[in-house]
Amino acid sequence: MKILITGATSGIGKSLAIKYAQLGHRVFGIGRSLDGLRELSEYNVIPISADVTDLNSVAQAGEQISNQSPSLDLVILNAGTCEYIDATQFTSQTFKDVMNVNFFGITNCLECFLPLLRKANNPHLVGVASMAYYLPLSRAEAYGASKAAVNYLFEALAIDLAELNIDVTVINPGFVKTPLTGRNDFEMPFLVDVDDATTIIMTGITQRVAEISFPSKLTLPMKILSLLPRTLWRTVGKIFRK
Repeated sequence: MKILITGATSGIGKSLAIKYAQLGHRVFGIGRSLDGLRELSEYNVIPISADVTDLNSVAQAGEQISNQSPSLDLVILNAGTCEYIDATQFTSQTFKDVMNVNFFGITNCLECFLPLLRKANNPHLVGVASMAYYLPLSRAEAYGASKAAVNYLFEALAIDLAELNIDVTVINPGFVKTPLTGRNDFEMPFLVDVDDATTIIMTGITQRVAEISFPSKLTLPMKILSLLPRTLWRTVGKIFRK
């Protein structure tokens, strides 16, 4: 397969890019870290330097890819960030910064990469969101809102892109041991190793399921709790407050 992965220089994206390349797939890895891109090239991943928040940068990446491949079979939109909110010092800029990466970064990529995906025989679009979508969590107002937006976007796209024979999958992981979660200042229940997360994700992608959520010990209870009265949501959400 010809595969594109954003956020490929760190965490889940890096692990997926390397694993798919090791399996013999042609992988384009998009990221901003020059050192990370150089490391990807050592694993036969084709490094593409781009900032997903900049539409022109993403468009240039699309041109680079189209010059090397007329189509893409699998696009994994994984690039993301997280900033926590202090409700006593509320700043809208934090929301803009998070949304620019987590949501508008995805829409920029969709604009530039969907044409390549549409040219494939059996295309598959995958987006990485978060279990934060299920329940409101303390201090995660910006992050959770951005991931809720990603979920809605992909659920709606699944309806519209079905007419174009493009399968759509959304990934809602719990806590995965990556440099991003390494910044968290609270205990993370059921923390998943990145290699285990990669295996779960790749299995779900192969099966073309609508949603990949893990670990079940965390995501299943959260899904159930989301059906309960909102007053209980707020009690559970306090768990992640330092």
